Parts: sequence; structure tokens; C-alpha cells
Amino acid sequence: MFPLKDHNPTQRRAYVTLLLVAINVVVFAYEFMLGDRIEGFVAAWGAIPYEITHFEDLVGPVDGGFEHTPGPSFIPATLLSSMFMHGSVMHLAGNMLYLWIFGNNVEDLLGHVKYIVFYILCGLLAGLAHIMFNPNSTIPTVGASGAVAGVLGAYMVTYPRARVLTLVFLGIFIRMMEVPAAVLLFLWFVMQSLQGFLSLGVREMSGGVAWFAHIGGFVAGAVLAYAMAGRTIREIRERSRYGD
Repeated sequence: MFPLKDHNPTQRRAYVTLLLVAINVVVFAYEFMLGDRIEGFVAAWGAIPYEITHFEDLVGPVDGGFEHTPGPSFIPATLLSSMFMHGSVMHLAGNMLYLWIFGNNVEDLLGHVKYIVFYILCGLLAGLAHIMFNPNSTIPTVGASGAVAGVLGAYMVTYPRARVLTLVFLGIFIRMMEVPAAVLLFLWFVMQSLQGFLSLGVREMSGGVAWFAHIGGFVAGAVLAYAMAGRTIREIRERSRYGD
């Protein structure tokens, strides 16, 4: 399933969501302009589990010649910087599409300031979830996926009945359908969980997908949304139930 848009109007303009998309695009454009220096930039500012668990800034070739360069003096700061970096155009486009579709409603739920705090916390907790399952990995992790997964978790618990226009792939056939958000996002979470647990015990030799960052971010988003706006969520769900 590939979401295109949701039918879920908002009362607030999604200024923060738009700003987050813009920041991610600008950072990626900067990465692109670095040319051959991109690897050093990613090694310095990406979140490397080994560096964080050992509080040691790796420098020089590690794991088959990957060249590590000095990063920030406060190593855990890379958990934040890595949230705004991406490895490819498709990586960026996928994350920003999900953020744009679902982020405006979560921002509407929480308000602009709380939404910023929520987004950053989801990204940090997602990064920690990845590190917990890969504490000795020396591969840099980048991407907004964990924070965006938090947005998806919040959306699912708040607007499960919202309709999402989705491309559904059925073998060689493709159909455009409106799918309840609960179905789309639950299946997304199941797929991330399956991939995550299948990856356990597989040594990571090169770049890959941080499945447990997605899982941790999604769970964190659902929990934080209730912690920050539980009463409003219950009211929204109650209105949605009687509206049907």
C-alpha cells in the first residue's frame, strides 16, 4: 500500500510540518553539494550506535574501510542531527510524503509548540530503540524515519477511521482505494515489526534499514500522543464514532 493523501481536514495551518519538510530538503541539498565529501559528513553527523554506547568518537577506517571522521564533541547530539539527514532522493521523498500526509493532523492535534517537542522526542526515542538492538554497529544511521513513524503512531490512535487515498498493489494490478487509516498504518507497523525481528542476528556490513527505529518511533508516537493530548484524542474518537 502506498498512501497519496488523507481526507481529514484540519483547523490549524501546518506551519511546523512544512518547516520540517523544508529543513530536511535543505539539508539533503547541502549533502548533495558535498560531492565526494558526503561520506565524511555522514560519518561525522550520522548516529553511530557504537559511538553512543561507548561514548567514543570513531576516527579512521572501520569495517572494511569505511572512513570515520570526527563528529560533535557531545556524541549523543548525532541522534538529533541524523534526524534531518537522508541517504538518497527516494529515502527523503518517502519520509517527506508520509510526514506531509499525516503530520498536519498530528500538528493540529497537539498545537505547533507541542508538536515540535513531540517530533524531536519521537526521533530521539526511535534512535535509542535502534541502538538498543544494534549497540556495537559502526554504521551511521540517518533519516527522519523514526520521527515520522512517531507521527504515524499518533495518527493511528487519534484518527483510526480517517480515510486515506491509497495505491494498492495486487500482484501485477494496481488499484486506487480509500483505506481506513487504522488498516493502512497497522499493516505498516506489522511489516516493520516482521522485518525487524527477521533482521535479528544478521550482521550489518553496510547501509540498511533501521527497522527498530521505525518500531520504536511508532510506539513512542502513540504513547506520547496520549500523554500530551489524551483527553482531546478521546473526544476526537468519540465524535468520529458517532459521526459514522
